[in-house]
Amino acid sequence: MTNDMKEKIAKAARKLLVEKSGKKLTVTDIVEECQITRQAFYYHFEDIPELFRWALEKDTQRMLQEAHAQKDPEQGLLYFFKVAVQAGPYIKKGMQSKYKDEIERLLIQNAYVFFEQIVEAENLYQNCTHSELKFILRYHSHAVISLIQDWTDEDTKNIEQIVHMLYLLMVGKLSPLS
Repeated sequence: MTNDMKEKIAKAARKLLVEKSGKKLTVTDIVEECQITRQAFYYHFEDIPELFRWALEKDTQRMLQEAHAQKDPEQGLLYFFKVAVQAGPYIKKGMQSKYKDEIERLLIQNAYVFFEQIVEAENLYQNCTHSELKFILRYHSHAVISLIQDWTDEDTKNIEQIVHMLYLLMVGKLSPLS
């Protein structure tokens, strides 16, 4: 029951984030949308950043499960991008809000986990030290989140080509030196 209420609150916050300027999103707005008390909100979440953190973690868990269910890591990466493109309006509104830094950090952190799982599944970067691998994963995470933040309609038309190039870059089959 607790997770159902958390989902309801998160759904309302997403809706309001797109409808309103993220800067104006308040607990009052959320509780009115959900038709719950402030105490009910604070029972489930400490504050709005914790709500965003929880929602991003849950959404990422679902996305990771679906991405890993794809036939191969490149298709999983394509799934990741398609979900990110669909979430674009929420991401853009969130990045315009006073929660920008927290949301960006969470997006990068979740992308890092995703890429870490691809690296494990594909046995990539075997000759790298732990420190080098962490740097590579940070690089990929920041790069992909930047791509998603600047995503255009033209990118959506070319999503499969973009994902293919990114995948080739990750697995070392695309290099400016080759």
